[in-house]
Amino acid sequence: MTKLDTNALPSEYPRTVWTQGDGKTVGVIAQEGGCGKASASVLEQSASLVKIELVETLPLTKQACTMDIRFPPLTVQLAEPLGERTVALTSRQEQK
Repeated sequence: MTKLDTNALPSEYPRTVWTQGDGKTVGVIAQEGGCGKASASVLEQSASLVKIELVETLPLTKQACTMDIRFPPLTVQLAEPLGERTVALTSRQEQK
């Protein structure tokens, strides 16, 4: 069972994490809506913690967008298998 720290996530965010293959690939469920596009990146890897940031990128220009919310599965690559380390999830929005 993966140890999970989701204290930094908004309450409506999904909290699903898994490993694939040799344990170096970690999957997460992100959240995006309308014209937003979700991505994930590893912010930190230590002996006890892997910190993954979920980012929803929104367009700079105003445009007509649907009002749906999607939950895409994303993966990140670790230097070493996850093992017993805790996964800490954070999230933010940005415009590009």
